[in-house]
Amino acid sequence: MMFRDRIEAGRRLAQALSKTLAPHRGEGTIVLALPRGGVPVAVEVADALDAPLDLVMVRKIGAPGHAEYGIGAVVDGADPQVVIDEHTARMAGADAAYLEETKNRELAEIERRRRAYLGDRPPLDVRGKTVIVVDDGVATGSTAKAALRALKKAGAARRILAVPVAPIETVEALREEADEVVALATPYPFHAVGLYYENFDQTTDAEVVEALSRRG
Repeated sequence: MMFRDRIEAGRRLAQALSKTLAPHRGEGTIVLALPRGGVPVAVEVADALDAPLDLVMVRKIGAPGHAEYGIGAVVDGADPQVVIDEHTARMAGADAAYLEETKNRELAEIERRRRAYLGDRPPLDVRGKTVIVVDDGVATGSTAKAALRALKKAGAARRILAVPVAPIETVEALREEADEVVALATPYPFHAVGLYYENFDQTTDAEVVEALSRRG
């Protein structure tokens, strides 16, 4: 399956989600986009479902002295959540003080980015809501996994991950983290998300701001 661009992918994803959400009509639904590439996809989904749209931003928590080695993540929202792999953190020598300092630093960076995209608009409260997490595709699924776990901790009633394309093994793994995973295409072998789009240009900050203003 090939998508012309993220907009077309979002429209096709919205059609699939309309069927998925049919049994849950009347419940509060929020669409959360993973920036930046997930935003134009999520806008189409939110438009079709007439649902509020917000961002869910994830920042990796790296190991002491090895920032690229992830031992957890911090996820923003009305009630920001931290997801830590306790075993990996202990093995990496990350004590409580290190985790707290790193969490605060990454939350500050998330807040800076959120203000750049949304100004002073506060994050939507997911408690008791059906939440649809949207990206333009997933490969390893690590970011989506952190977001889904954080949303569970934040009290979301139902968590749906919706993407146009993903490897089948990642979809199966993420079914353990979400109430439902909707993936339009699960090609095998899977190489890279961008290969399934005719136009996969990088989404700019300006495009994110413009897209979010449509659902403001």
